[in-house]
Amino acid sequence: MNSDAVSAAEIAPRPVRLSLMSAVLFTILWTWLIYAVPALPESGIPALGVRLMTHGLIALGLWLGLGNTDLTPGQRQATWLVLMVPLTLWATVAWTAAINGAFRAGASALPLLPAAILLPVILGAPVLLLSKRVGQLLDATPPTWLIALQLYRIFGSQWLAYWMRGVLPGLFALPAGTGDVLTGLFAVPAALALATGTAEGRKAAILWNLFGLADFAVAIGLGMMMSPGALQLIISNGPSMALDTFPNVLTPAFVVPSSILLHALSLRQLFRRRQEEAA
Repeated sequence: MNSDAVSAAEIAPRPVRLSLMSAVLFTILWTWLIYAVPALPESGIPALGVRLMTHGLIALGLWLGLGNTDLTPGQRQATWLVLMVPLTLWATVAWTAAINGAFRAGASALPLLPAAILLPVILGAPVLLLSKRVGQLLDATPPTWLIALQLYRIFGSQWLAYWMRGVLPGLFALPAGTGDVLTGLFAVPAALALATGTAEGRKAAILWNLFGLADFAVAIGLGMMMSPGALQLIISNGPSMALDTFPNVLTPAFVVPSSILLHALSLRQLFRRRQEEAA
Protein backbone atom coordinates (compact mmCIF):
# COMPACT_ATOMS: atom_id res chain seq x y z
CA MET A 1 0.00 0.00 0.00
CA ASN A 2 1.52 3.35 -1.04
CA SER A 3 1.62 6.57 0.95
CA ASP A 4 -1.36 8.03 -0.93
CA ALA A 5 -3.47 5.04 0.06
CA VAL A 6 -2.37 5.34 3.68
CA SER A 7 -3.23 9.04 3.71
CA ALA A 8 -6.62 8.37 2.15
CA ALA A 9 -7.30 5.60 4.66
CA GLU A 10 -6.53 7.98 7.52
CA ILE A 11 -8.90 10.73 6.37
CA ALA A 12 -11.69 8.43 5.17
CA PRO A 13 -13.70 8.06 8.43
CA ARG A 14 -14.83 11.72 8.52
CA PRO A 15 -16.33 11.90 4.98
CA VAL A 16 -17.81 8.44 5.50
CA ARG A 17 -19.66 9.60 8.61
CA LEU A 18 -20.79 12.84 6.99
CA SER A 19 -22.04 11.13 3.84
CA LEU A 20 -23.85 8.48 5.84
CA MET A 21 -25.51 11.02 8.14
CA SER A 22 -26.61 13.15 5.18
CA ALA A 23 -28.05 10.13 3.39
CA VAL A 24 -29.89 9.00 6.54
CA LEU A 25 -31.46 12.42 7.06
CA PHE A 26 -32.55 12.62 3.42
CA THR A 27 -34.01 9.11 3.57
CA ILE A 28 -36.03 9.96 6.69
CA LEU A 29 -37.37 13.12 5.04
CA TRP A 30 -38.24 11.29 1.82
CA THR A 31 -40.02 8.48 3.68
CA TRP A 32 -42.04 11.01 5.67
CA LEU A 33 -43.08 12.83 2.47
CA ILE A 34 -44.25 9.60 0.84
CA TYR A 35 -46.16 8.70 3.99
CA ALA A 36 -47.69 12.14 4.58
CA VAL A 37 -48.42 13.11 0.97
CA PRO A 38 -49.73 10.01 -0.89
CA ALA A 39 -50.44 12.04 -4.02
CA LEU A 40 -46.72 12.74 -4.44
CA PRO A 41 -45.59 9.23 -5.46
CA GLU A 42 -48.88 8.52 -7.23
CA SER A 43 -48.23 11.45 -9.58
CA GLY A 44 -45.16 9.71 -10.98
CA ILE A 45 -43.16 12.95 -10.77
CA PRO A 46 -40.59 11.68 -8.22
CA ALA A 47 -40.07 8.49 -10.26
CA LEU A 48 -39.58 10.54 -13.42
CA GLY A 49 -37.17 12.91 -11.69
CA VAL A 50 -35.03 10.14 -10.23
CA ARG A 51 -34.91 8.23 -13.52
CA LEU A 52 -33.97 11.32 -15.54
CA MET A 53 -31.26 12.23 -13.05
CA THR A 54 -29.84 8.70 -13.03
CA HIS A 55 -30.07 8.45 -16.81
CA GLY A 56 -28.21 11.72 -17.18
CA LEU A 57 -25.49 10.66 -14.75
CA ILE A 58 -25.01 7.38 -16.62
CA ALA A 59 -24.75 9.22 -19.93
CA LEU A 60 -22.27 11.74 -18.52
CA GLY A 61 -20.20 9.13 -16.69
CA LEU A 62 -20.09 6.96 -19.79
CA TRP A 63 -18.84 9.86 -21.91
CA LEU A 64 -16.22 10.91 -19.34
CA GLY A 65 -15.05 7.31 -18.96
CA LEU A 66 -14.68 6.94 -22.72
CA GLY A 67 -12.60 10.13 -22.71
CA ASN A 68 -10.02 8.31 -20.57
CA THR A 69 -9.63 5.43 -23.02
CA ASP A 70 -7.26 5.14 -25.99
CA LEU A 71 -10.18 4.98 -28.41
CA THR A 72 -10.42 7.42 -31.29
CA PRO A 73 -13.09 10.16 -31.11
CA GLY A 74 -15.20 8.24 -33.61
CA GLN A 75 -14.92 5.03 -31.62
CA ARG A 76 -15.87 6.85 -28.41
CA GLN A 77 -18.95 8.36 -30.01
CA ALA A 78 -19.98 5.03 -31.53
CA THR A 79 -19.51 3.20 -28.22
CA TRP A 80 -21.49 5.85 -26.35
CA LEU A 81 -24.36 5.54 -28.81
CA VAL A 82 -24.29 1.73 -28.82
CA LEU A 83 -24.76 1.74 -25.05
CA MET A 84 -27.02 4.76 -24.52
CA VAL A 85 -29.49 4.24 -27.37
CA PRO A 86 -30.64 0.76 -26.19
CA LEU A 87 -30.77 2.00 -22.59
CA THR A 88 -32.91 4.98 -23.59
CA LEU A 89 -35.22 2.86 -25.76
CA TRP A 90 -35.56 0.32 -22.96
CA ALA A 91 -36.52 3.05 -20.47
CA THR A 92 -39.00 4.54 -22.95
CA VAL A 93 -40.68 1.21 -23.69
CA ALA A 94 -40.92 0.33 -19.97
CA TRP A 95 -42.36 3.75 -19.12
CA THR A 96 -44.89 3.63 -21.96
CA ALA A 97 -45.99 0.09 -21.09
CA ALA A 98 -46.39 1.06 -17.43
CA ILE A 99 -48.55 4.09 -18.23
CA ASN A 100 -50.75 2.02 -20.55
CA GLY A 101 -51.25 -0.68 -17.90
CA ALA A 102 -49.46 -3.42 -19.84
CA PHE A 103 -48.01 -4.89 -16.64
CA ARG A 104 -51.33 -5.18 -14.80
CA ALA A 105 -52.33 -8.64 -13.67
CA GLY A 106 -54.56 -10.18 -16.33
CA ALA A 107 -53.71 -7.56 -18.97
CA SER A 108 -51.90 -10.21 -21.00
CA ALA A 109 -51.71 -13.97 -21.15
CA LEU A 110 -47.93 -13.63 -21.02
CA PRO A 111 -46.08 -12.91 -17.74
CA LEU A 112 -44.89 -9.49 -18.91
CA LEU A 113 -43.68 -8.19 -15.56
CA PRO A 114 -41.44 -11.21 -14.74
CA ALA A 115 -40.16 -10.99 -18.32
CA ALA A 116 -39.41 -7.28 -17.89
CA ILE A 117 -37.37 -8.11 -14.78
CA LEU A 118 -35.44 -11.12 -16.03
CA LEU A 119 -35.00 -10.76 -19.81
CA PRO A 120 -32.86 -7.58 -19.72
CA VAL A 121 -30.52 -9.26 -17.24
CA ILE A 122 -30.39 -12.54 -19.16
CA LEU A 123 -29.73 -10.78 -22.46
CA GLY A 124 -27.70 -7.82 -21.27
CA ALA A 125 -25.35 -9.36 -18.71
CA PRO A 126 -23.42 -11.61 -21.15
CA VAL A 127 -22.96 -8.72 -23.60
CA LEU A 128 -21.74 -6.29 -20.94
CA LEU A 129 -19.54 -8.81 -19.12
CA LEU A 130 -17.88 -10.31 -22.21
CA SER A 131 -17.51 -7.22 -24.41
CA LYS A 132 -13.89 -6.19 -24.95
CA ARG A 133 -14.91 -2.57 -25.56
CA VAL A 134 -16.88 -2.46 -22.30
CA GLY A 135 -13.81 -3.90 -20.56
CA GLN A 136 -11.70 -1.04 -21.92
CA LEU A 137 -14.29 1.42 -20.67
CA LEU A 138 -14.35 -0.12 -17.20
CA ASP A 139 -10.55 -0.04 -16.99
CA ALA A 140 -10.59 3.69 -17.75
CA THR A 141 -13.46 4.57 -15.39
CA PRO A 142 -12.99 5.23 -11.65
CA PRO A 143 -14.47 2.18 -9.88
CA THR A 144 -16.16 4.42 -7.33
CA TRP A 145 -18.60 5.81 -9.92
CA LEU A 146 -20.66 2.68 -10.45
CA ILE A 147 -21.06 2.28 -6.70
CA ALA A 148 -21.86 5.87 -5.71
CA LEU A 149 -24.40 6.03 -8.55
CA GLN A 150 -26.69 3.61 -6.73
CA LEU A 151 -27.28 6.11 -3.98
CA TYR A 152 -30.71 6.33 -5.64
CA ARG A 153 -31.61 3.05 -3.94
CA ILE A 154 -32.57 5.04 -0.82
CA PHE A 155 -35.77 5.97 -2.68
CA GLY A 156 -36.80 2.36 -2.06
CA SER A 157 -37.89 3.59 1.37
CA GLN A 158 -41.24 4.21 -0.36
CA TRP A 159 -42.08 0.54 0.29
CA LEU A 160 -41.69 1.18 4.02
CA ALA A 161 -43.94 4.25 3.76
CA TYR A 162 -46.57 2.20 1.91
CA TRP A 163 -46.43 -0.45 4.64
CA MET A 164 -46.87 2.19 7.36
CA ARG A 165 -49.91 3.52 5.47
CA GLY A 166 -51.33 -0.01 5.31
CA VAL A 167 -51.35 -0.29 1.51
CA LEU A 168 -48.56 -2.87 1.12
CA PRO A 169 -48.02 -6.12 3.07
CA GLY A 170 -45.15 -6.06 5.51
CA LEU A 171 -43.90 -9.47 4.38
CA PHE A 172 -42.76 -7.80 1.16
CA ALA A 173 -42.32 -4.16 2.15
CA LEU A 174 -40.08 -4.66 5.19
CA PRO A 175 -37.32 -6.79 3.61
CA ALA A 176 -37.51 -5.08 0.20
CA GLY A 177 -37.60 -1.55 1.58
CA THR A 178 -34.99 -2.13 4.26
CA GLY A 179 -32.64 -3.82 1.80
CA ASP A 180 -32.98 -0.97 -0.69
CA VAL A 181 -32.40 1.68 1.96
CA LEU A 182 -29.30 -0.05 3.35
CA THR A 183 -27.88 -0.53 -0.14
CA GLY A 184 -28.41 3.13 -0.95
CA LEU A 185 -27.15 4.41 2.41
CA PHE A 186 -23.89 2.49 2.18
CA ALA A 187 -23.25 3.22 -1.51
CA VAL A 188 -21.25 6.38 -0.85
CA PRO A 189 -19.32 5.00 2.18
CA ALA A 190 -18.47 1.91 0.10
CA ALA A 191 -17.25 4.14 -2.73
CA LEU A 192 -15.17 6.21 -0.32
CA ALA A 193 -13.67 3.05 1.16
CA LEU A 194 -12.81 1.86 -2.33
CA ALA A 195 -11.20 5.22 -3.11
CA THR A 196 -8.59 4.59 -0.40
CA GLY A 197 -6.95 2.07 -2.72
CA THR A 198 -6.64 -0.58 -0.02
CA ALA A 199 -7.52 -4.26 -0.17
CA GLU A 200 -10.03 -3.65 2.62
CA GLY A 201 -11.72 -0.94 0.58
CA ARG A 202 -12.04 -3.24 -2.43
CA LYS A 203 -13.44 -5.99 -0.21
CA ALA A 204 -16.00 -3.57 1.20
CA ALA A 205 -17.05 -2.62 -2.35
CA ILE A 206 -17.43 -6.27 -3.37
CA LEU A 207 -19.49 -7.03 -0.26
CA TRP A 208 -21.68 -4.01 -0.96
CA ASN A 209 -22.38 -5.29 -4.47
CA LEU A 210 -23.23 -8.76 -3.19
CA PHE A 211 -25.57 -7.31 -0.57
CA GLY A 212 -27.32 -5.22 -3.22
CA LEU A 213 -27.82 -8.29 -5.42
CA ALA A 214 -29.09 -10.32 -2.46
CA ASP A 215 -31.60 -7.57 -1.73
CA PHE A 216 -32.97 -7.91 -5.25
CA ALA A 217 -33.08 -11.69 -5.02
CA VAL A 218 -35.24 -11.46 -1.90
CA ALA A 219 -37.47 -8.69 -3.28
CA ILE A 220 -37.99 -10.38 -6.66
CA GLY A 221 -38.72 -13.74 -5.06
CA LEU A 222 -41.22 -12.33 -2.58
CA GLY A 223 -42.79 -10.09 -5.22
CA MET A 224 -43.44 -12.98 -7.60
CA MET A 225 -44.75 -15.27 -4.87
CA MET A 226 -47.12 -12.63 -3.48
CA SER A 227 -48.37 -10.93 -6.67
CA PRO A 228 -51.60 -12.17 -8.32
CA GLY A 229 -50.86 -14.49 -11.20
CA ALA A 230 -49.64 -17.94 -12.14
CA LEU A 231 -46.56 -17.60 -9.90
CA GLN A 232 -48.44 -16.59 -6.74
CA LEU A 233 -47.70 -18.89 -3.79
CA ILE A 234 -48.45 -16.57 -0.86
CA ILE A 235 -51.83 -14.90 -0.31
CA SER A 236 -51.67 -12.06 2.18
CA ASN A 237 -54.53 -11.58 4.65
CA GLY A 238 -53.83 -7.85 4.75
CA PRO A 239 -53.34 -5.38 1.90
CA SER A 240 -52.70 -6.83 -1.55
CA MET A 241 -49.59 -6.33 -3.60
CA ALA A 242 -50.00 -3.10 -5.58
CA LEU A 243 -46.88 -3.19 -7.74
CA ASP A 244 -48.35 -3.73 -11.19
CA THR A 245 -49.63 -0.19 -11.80
CA PHE A 246 -47.91 3.05 -12.76
CA PRO A 247 -45.64 4.40 -11.32
CA ASN A 248 -44.77 1.65 -8.80
CA VAL A 249 -44.39 -0.97 -11.51
CA LEU A 250 -41.44 0.94 -12.98
CA THR A 251 -39.32 -0.25 -10.08
CA PRO A 252 -39.50 -3.96 -10.93
CA ALA A 253 -39.91 -3.35 -14.68
CA PHE A 254 -36.88 -1.09 -15.14
CA VAL A 255 -35.06 0.01 -11.98
CA VAL A 256 -34.42 -3.52 -10.69
CA PRO A 257 -32.91 -5.04 -13.87
CA SER A 258 -30.88 -1.91 -14.66
CA SER A 259 -29.51 -1.88 -11.11
CA ILE A 260 -28.61 -5.57 -11.34
CA LEU A 261 -26.62 -4.82 -14.50
CA LEU A 262 -24.84 -1.95 -12.69
CA HIS A 263 -23.88 -4.38 -9.91
CA ALA A 264 -22.58 -6.86 -12.50
CA LEU A 265 -20.49 -4.17 -14.19
CA SER A 266 -19.10 -2.99 -10.86
CA LEU A 267 -18.07 -6.52 -9.87
CA ARG A 268 -16.44 -7.06 -13.27
CA GLN A 269 -14.52 -3.82 -12.84
CA LEU A 270 -13.38 -4.69 -9.32
CA PHE A 271 -12.23 -8.19 -10.22
CA ARG A 272 -10.43 -6.95 -13.37
CA ARG A 273 -8.46 -4.44 -11.33
CA ARG A 274 -7.61 -6.97 -8.68
CA GLN A 275 -6.27 -9.32 -11.33
CA GLU A 276 -4.22 -6.53 -12.90
CA GLU A 277 -2.71 -5.59 -9.55
CA ALA A 278 -1.93 -9.22 -8.77
CA ALA A 279 -0.24 -9.60 -12.15
